[in-house]
Amino acid sequence: MESILVSGCLMGAPVRYNGKSLGLQPHDLTWLRQHFTIRTLCPEVAGGLPVPRAPAEIRGGAGSEVLSGAARISDNTGTDYTAPFVRGAEQALALCRLHHIKYAILAEASPSCGSRTIYDGTFTGTKIPGQGVTAALLSRHGIMVFSQHTIAELRAKRD
Repeated sequence: MESILVSGCLMGAPVRYNGKSLGLQPHDLTWLRQHFTIRTLCPEVAGGLPVPRAPAEIRGGAGSEVLSGAARISDNTGTDYTAPFVRGAEQALALCRLHHIKYAILAEASPSCGSRTIYDGTFTGTKIPGQGVTAALLSRHGIMVFSQHTIAELRAKRD
């Protein structure tokens, strides 16, 4: 059975910055389990960040700019966490390569996993179009990235 990468927090693991998890709709989880072997990873934890941790946002761009060195990721105190975010993205890519993964479902708006939106770096709750670091790296390598809100798009591609 084909493998798929799913953010750990979407599978119920308490790995988010605040020590909590997110989740998937039961019908989406059932469909995923019927069609894929689910591989889970939290890129931020894989990159070495603790749980809980201060909230972090990308400043000066989106994930692709972080990967090129033009933008940084910092927490709300100004501490730079770019390196662990990039390491986590590289770990996610390595897992995808190991298991020949073509699809990923990542947590929307995260500085790692946002597939269509991220926070703008001001810590005001403002979202902007863009991808997080992991989503950008996976997309760059041909892996199709979806969020917990766009699983129907993946289903349409697969059914």
